[in-house]
Amino acid sequence: MKQITIGIVAHVDAGKTTFAEQLLFHTKSIRHRGRVDHQDAFMDNHHIEKARGITVFSEQAHFVYNDTMYHLIDTPGHVDFSSEMERSIQIMDYAIVIISAVEGVEGHTETVWQLLRQYNVPTFFFINKTDRVGAELNRVIGEIQTELSSNVFYIDQSLKKVILNQNVIEWLAEKNDILLEKFLNDDYNSGIWLLSMKEMIKSNAIFPILSGSALQDIGISTFIKTIDELTFAHFDSNCSFSGKVYKIRHDEKGTKLAYIKVLSGTLNVRDVIHYAVGENQVSEKVTQMRRYNGKKYEIIDQISAGELVAVTGLSAVSVGSRLGCLEEENIGNTMVPTLKSKVIFDASYHIKDVLSCLQLLDMEDPSLKLTWDESLQEIHIHVMGSIQLEILQQIIMDRFQLAVTFDKPNILYKETINTTVIGYGHFEPLKHYAEVHIKLEPSQRSRGISFQSVCHTDDLIVGYQNLVKHYLLEKEHRGILTGSPLTDMKITLLTGRAHNKHTSGGDFKEATLRALRQGLEKAEIILLEPFYEFKIKVDLDDMGRVLSDIQASYGIFNPPEINSNKAIITGSVPVATFIGYSTVFASFTHGKGSLSLQFGGYHQCHNEKEVIEQIAYNKNADKEYSSSSIFCSKGQGFIVPWDEAEEKMHCL
Repeated sequence: MKQITIGIVAHVDAGKTTFAEQLLFHTKSIRHRGRVDHQDAFMDNHHIEKARGITVFSEQAHFVYNDTMYHLIDTPGHVDFSSEMERSIQIMDYAIVIISAVEGVEGHTETVWQLLRQYNVPTFFFINKTDRVGAELNRVIGEIQTELSSNVFYIDQSLKKVILNQNVIEWLAEKNDILLEKFLNDDYNSGIWLLSMKEMIKSNAIFPILSGSALQDIGISTFIKTIDELTFAHFDSNCSFSGKVYKIRHDEKGTKLAYIKVLSGTLNVRDVIHYAVGENQVSEKVTQMRRYNGKKYEIIDQISAGELVAVTGLSAVSVGSRLGCLEEENIGNTMVPTLKSKVIFDASYHIKDVLSCLQLLDMEDPSLKLTWDESLQEIHIHVMGSIQLEILQQIIMDRFQLAVTFDKPNILYKETINTTVIGYGHFEPLKHYAEVHIKLEPSQRSRGISFQSVCHTDDLIVGYQNLVKHYLLEKEHRGILTGSPLTDMKITLLTGRAHNKHTSGGDFKEATLRALRQGLEKAEIILLEPFYEFKIKVDLDDMGRVLSDIQASYGIFNPPEINSNKAIITGSVPVATFIGYSTVFASFTHGKGSLSLQFGGYHQCHNEKEVIEQIAYNKNADKEYSSSSIFCSKGQGFIVPWDEAEEKMHCL
């Protein structure tokens, strides 16, 4: 049986979950069509989702149609849960974008579309709610063509008639050289044209559009038939096993579940799986395999390529882990939180208990980036917005019976360098010894921290060089302006020294971090803040107000594009000044404008001095970091300040 994973994505309230219910009902996977407003939707099975009427967690279901097993993933539509949606997109074979026939292409629709293009996911459109007052099918098709892709074609009849439609034939021939030749030779063999259409969809050359009403069950049967005709997938079950972990969850007993998309081969219960964790290779045995369908599951013994399964027994995997592969996959997600918030809890709770519970949530959602500030005795998390905090608060109470609240979210700043410097670190209290010299260089924005070594093995053995690399890359390190994470920097290990008798691995951690800080003390440091890339569509009458607001928010914009009586404005603006603008925008445009915001990376902070004063980070009081070095004389260790340490280094 063929295996195809399809995912449903949309702007919130486009009717995504109702559409999923219809697919499952029509294929006899469920007996009753649930509704979001009735709180009985099969896919929105968590009580939080039922109470709020929105999808929070990506859930999966399965249905069989003809000779194909479809694995259906329903994703969150709210922007606060975009990270969850992005993780699901990465394992989809095809995606279905739901767009309301009334609201049309909305802000988050464009974000979803960009993600699908980034991950090269073949895409179908379903224009929903065509029965509603205010629905304008042709207008929405036009919006898709102008704002998303011109390579779309509308299917409003049986697929056979579509293939033989002269307009569709001419349109396809323009986009495919093989079909163009057949068109010129009057070769209209429907089988060949259908196969070509399938391949063009698979390669993201064209995107079909269908329409109907999920709530009224209009167009659903046609959609199922069409997607079955126009999709295919090739998975090899006869080669060695490989898979990808796309979700981590814990069941009611606390058992860790790794959700896997099997990419090749087969997997049996009790099989040993090999994978990488950092630079280490791990081998663990699968103890149980579950095929989830909504909140229910069945225990299975074998799974084949193309299928989705949840397994137990893999203790060290994380979201994004590649299984059957001894190289760790580095996933840089697009939907990056730009806010952080402090976790507030009663003093009667033991800090370790709170941390332990939050670490489970951090494992399930890596975008939270849970941090424990030892000096302040505070727990911080990264979030997308206030709705996410409300949901987290409820989840923590439900799962762990802990009553926590969150401080008002603050902007996530970062720091980088603007000059090239060499940092020196020496750690030599009695019976310890390590020295490290590193070069710090600025790199391009959004590149993060990179490392290389030009240190000769005669000066420092490979094992110690790897320790230096490990300590620099194992976590984010703090800058000296605000204590914010360092980024966009290339670090080169120049040289170092160890002692045959007195050096231990921990000595190199001390020397490395001191070298990093000593270099930062000498460098020109700049503060970075997150920016939005925006696309705003408004009536011409509102254009002046919008441009004025962007300038007042320290943003920049490109020359507006005028289309009929509408203006389309693009540019970038600091998150800090624009984070609440959507409410203001909706008010003065009376809901008729369109505002799309996407994370646009980190750029120099527009009010650096003000932020530094507000955060008031004391670099000298940070217990984890020191820029001074420790040397030894006459059996006693003594501290040398950072600006005097270079003169005493042994490797110079």
